[in-house]
Amino acid sequence: MKSAKKSKNTSENNDGTTILKKRRRRLPFLYEPVIPVDYTEHGVETGAKIDEQKIDIPDVEYIFNTTKPFNLEQTKEWLWAHGYEFAPTTVIVDTDDGNALAKYRDRHPNFFVSIMPLNKVRHLNTLLNRANEELADGGYLWCHCRTAVLKRELIMQRFPPVLNKVVYFGHYFWHRFSAKMPGLKKIYFGITKGKNRTYNRVEVLGRMYRAGFEVVDEEFRLGEFFVLVRKVKAPIWNDEPTCGPLIKLRRVGKGGKLIGVYKFRTMYSYSEYLQPYLYQRNKLQEGGKFADDYRVTAWGKTFRKLWIDELPMIINMLKGDMKLVGVRPLSRHYFSLYTSQMRELRIKAKPGLLPPFYYDKESPKTLEEVQESERRYLEAYLKKHFLTDWRYFWGTFTNIVFRGKRSK
Repeated sequence: MKSAKKSKNTSENNDGTTILKKRRRRLPFLYEPVIPVDYTEHGVETGAKIDEQKIDIPDVEYIFNTTKPFNLEQTKEWLWAHGYEFAPTTVIVDTDDGNALAKYRDRHPNFFVSIMPLNKVRHLNTLLNRANEELADGGYLWCHCRTAVLKRELIMQRFPPVLNKVVYFGHYFWHRFSAKMPGLKKIYFGITKGKNRTYNRVEVLGRMYRAGFEVVDEEFRLGEFFVLVRKVKAPIWNDEPTCGPLIKLRRVGKGGKLIGVYKFRTMYSYSEYLQPYLYQRNKLQEGGKFADDYRVTAWGKTFRKLWIDELPMIINMLKGDMKLVGVRPLSRHYFSLYTSQMRELRIKAKPGLLPPFYYDKESPKTLEEVQESERRYLEAYLKKHFLTDWRYFWGTFTNIVFRGKRSK
């Protein structure tokens, strides 16, 4: 007998079975976008990998490693087909409602596998926080999404030159800008119901840490971003993450009081929650800043170089939270990296806009040298407030204007 001809609309699955492809009608000028098999994004190469971790739940490694060569649809099909093999504490969920996870409480879950793409979840923080609360201590969550960077690449491939930039601008304005701006945000969610949202990789990871998880593995599988996280603490419910161009960051001020420091956004949303992960994976570079900080956007680098991002700190000076000259206000995580003596010394004075770094002849290269620079300033300031700030201001002015000193 002659073998039946394969239709152009069918393909063979891994087990030899035939699956139907959805037929799509395309406009003549549209190009078929192609996702490279080895697609990845900057920062993933230094991210956490499951091989580096000790996994104490067999289903985690079994599911993770078995589905590794599959695309998204094949992974979903395999999970549903093999669900009977998993322990009762391993739960496959396909919902965008975080409150729906409570129905699995009696199973005492220690591993949630989320089928629903994060892009389709309207209240993502609620879903992640509820997953944390329903999981046992040390439990795992595995989920996925399509990132903003890949969406941009596919749009640029799909449309011809010039038109692709116009289409991408519309996509960015609608799914990134409108979804985060007051006023437009209500219109956006009223129309889209939160479906097809666009997240950057950094934002996804930041939301995980806000929800009380730590990243165990992150990778791209044929264009889909998969992240495996482990519950390490309770989620944060009562903060207000800032997503607009003007942000308010929690920083340690005088007396150890947390103050809201205003800046223009130079990083992706939820970047502030990612500091522990970045420090663990990338450490610090010369000057005490995070090495290869991929949280900073392209235009954010320009803002920082010209100090535009720090202009809103004038608001803090007017409110009395900060002064012109002084040590930089630090996040709680960065503050915890300082020695106990320096932490005690730092909270005796208000933080400032112009740090001692710019006054020193030799720029500090390590965190220890940064602390020593700040110690010299603080000890002098606590003895003579006005004279110390006057001297540091003009020294800083001279170094910046005439010697071209810049923060690296």
